[in-house]
Amino acid sequence: MNQTLNFTDISSAELEKLCEKHKLSLTLEESQKIVKMLGRNPTITEATIWSIQGSEHSSYKSSRQYLAKLPTDATPVILGPCEDSGIVEMCEINGEKYGIVYSHESHNSPSQLVPFEGAATGVGGICRDIACMGARVIGVLDQLRFGNPKDKKNQIIARGVVEGIAGYGNPLGVPNMGGDIAFDESFDGYTLVNVVALGLVKEKNILHSFAPKNAAKDGYNLIVVGKGSDKSGFGGASFSSQEVNEDEKDKNLGAVQEPNPFLERHLLASFQDLFKILEEKGELNTIGFKDMGAGGILCATLEIAEGAEGCGFGAEVHVENIHVAEEGLPPHVILCSETQERFCFAVPPEMTDFILDHFNKKWDLPKVSPGAKASNVGVINDSGRYTVKSNGEEICNAKVADITEGLRVDRPFVLPQEITQSDEIPELENLSAFLYEFLSRPNLAERTCITEQYDQTVQGATVLQRNYSDAVVAAPLRDFDELSDKDKKNGFAVSIGGSAHLGGVSPYEQGANAVCTAIQRVAATGAYPRSLTDCLNYGNPEKEKDMGIFVSGITGVAESAKNIHLYEHQNEPTPFISGNVSLYKRGNASAIVSCVGSITNVENAVGNIPKEKEIAMLIGSRPKEIGGTEFAKAINDEKKLKFAPAKINFKNAEKNIFSILQAHDKKLISSCSVIAEGGLMNTFLQKCIRGRVGFSGNFSKFSIAELFSEGDGFLVSITPKNQQKFLELMKTLEVPVTVLGEYKKTDAIDGKNFTINNSVLIEGWKKGLRGEVF
Repeated sequence: MNQTLNFTDISSAELEKLCEKHKLSLTLEESQKIVKMLGRNPTITEATIWSIQGSEHSSYKSSRQYLAKLPTDATPVILGPCEDSGIVEMCEINGEKYGIVYSHESHNSPSQLVPFEGAATGVGGICRDIACMGARVIGVLDQLRFGNPKDKKNQIIARGVVEGIAGYGNPLGVPNMGGDIAFDESFDGYTLVNVVALGLVKEKNILHSFAPKNAAKDGYNLIVVGKGSDKSGFGGASFSSQEVNEDEKDKNLGAVQEPNPFLERHLLASFQDLFKILEEKGELNTIGFKDMGAGGILCATLEIAEGAEGCGFGAEVHVENIHVAEEGLPPHVILCSETQERFCFAVPPEMTDFILDHFNKKWDLPKVSPGAKASNVGVINDSGRYTVKSNGEEICNAKVADITEGLRVDRPFVLPQEITQSDEIPELENLSAFLYEFLSRPNLAERTCITEQYDQTVQGATVLQRNYSDAVVAAPLRDFDELSDKDKKNGFAVSIGGSAHLGGVSPYEQGANAVCTAIQRVAATGAYPRSLTDCLNYGNPEKEKDMGIFVSGITGVAESAKNIHLYEHQNEPTPFISGNVSLYKRGNASAIVSCVGSITNVENAVGNIPKEKEIAMLIGSRPKEIGGTEFAKAINDEKKLKFAPAKINFKNAEKNIFSILQAHDKKLISSCSVIAEGGLMNTFLQKCIRGRVGFSGNFSKFSIAELFSEGDGFLVSITPKNQQKFLELMKTLEVPVTVLGEYKKTDAIDGKNFTINNSVLIEGWKKGLRGEVF
């Protein structure tokens, strides 16, 4: 059951067979490092532990040094990216800070193999990352990437993923607050499912995902709460850290976890009850609490036992004490499976029986789900070693630091060559006819066939939904009876950004624009951007070219965040407080970035829908490059032309953002949209569609490239009463403004160089996804 694996003098071919047999992911070099660190051959449990904890998914062994490029500190940050989730200040009321707990995750490989379960467990996992910080989960977002939308297999995967997200988030009782979906043939066979979750917590009630400094001295116990261990998800972290081939689908199915949102909802309620009891006793800050995700009980007990920085704790875990859902499982499977809906506590020994009774008796876990319970599985010590025993037999004994850091690697890379020269853009014979077709493309078409599957308003905090605003706005304090009506209006805006096409042209610009777009979308509502999270989806780091694409992409992400400062603290960068790296993925380089901002009165939040008689104005100048845009894809499916990407000017982007926020402060803007996917033309026509308005104005002054280029810019609508004040403000701020025309109560959209019937446009727009893909 716990054999020793002979890694000494093993060949690459022999190691490959051994790894396939035992579901390991180790290189020959890594196997020799393990032997050197242990001073002997590893047990199968130890080899499994290093395969998981040393994977890219768990240790970021290739990417960690580059993550140091990202800015992580600023005045609003309560907790940066050092635990399961980051925390940013939403507001301060009567001297008490309320924080938004914020985290980002991917479930790419599982969702490709088993779309419903893969996506569902991604939602469950990210919500657990929020809950373990002591927070109430208040929202989720999703950003999805699929291959060619005409391919039946991609359609099946897309439908399964959306159903999985809805199938977990809805019964969990958490609103879906935003996200997007995009298709690009580079993702054929390699779906991206990125998810974000948010929670609310008072600063004084924050829990930490490590044991406190007295844990070893006091002999803290490790308590596992939730489902019984089974073999589902075994090897999931290793599986997510390797290239997955379609012909190996059946072999990898066991690495996908099985979801139970009803159990997780019960657990989240039981935690809130526990936190309230411990707060009343003054004992809330005496415990450690951690989500159990990649690597299961192994990673949770190991990482929580590491303790506060510099403690150097160790732990001893007894496998026979871990509750299981099926008999006959080998010890290393029980320890390392990624069974869902589980958490790990580190608690003082005098609290252990109370914690066990709270879950097993008061909240009756064994009756809620077969095999579910709370179990005392181990103890924290000061040995600095991770020891695992099974019925008295020692099956693991290794230094904690060796497990968590021993397989780090500095990989060589070759940076990608940027496209600097563009082919000539083909002429459009009939711009009006092209626009009807353009708006019906799956990446631009109506999304209600997706969003109608999500509960967007459960919990009652949503103020502006995703269909009415560039960022979702929520007021999570509405049900705090002890607060005044004014205080309850404090809220936040949350957005997401990241082009599906641009990464295939320029990884750097894709990363930079993902940051800029996410920040702009929050600013568009009138909320002040305060923090970011990211999910960095890139290729095989073992290939110099892929590693170079990653380095280029994260450099763009970092430089954008460093150069677009906080509006409230204009000498401070926009900080990343949490994130995720997902390597070994194929498809265009995809940095997916989310932004959270604070707003003191949600009633002042601004959506993106104009009204008749309002004036349309463009903020900022339009780039003349179309590389990596939706327009370039639309005209270039067969011609294979090369177009250079627009290069973001950080100074101008920041100036545009600050000008919009100043105009919001003066209540001069009626609606605001960010110019992103589809460029100025798509942004403008989407406003007409959503507002059911016509238009009379002049777009003829713009070139085709300017009409369809993407990134950095806003399209606002201003009432005639505020027009002059707005123009004077923009002039003072030295921000370019172009008056485009007036929205009308009519079906005709007349831009001088194009004429559109809004009803006909809407008809095609509604069919682009519904009935075609979903």
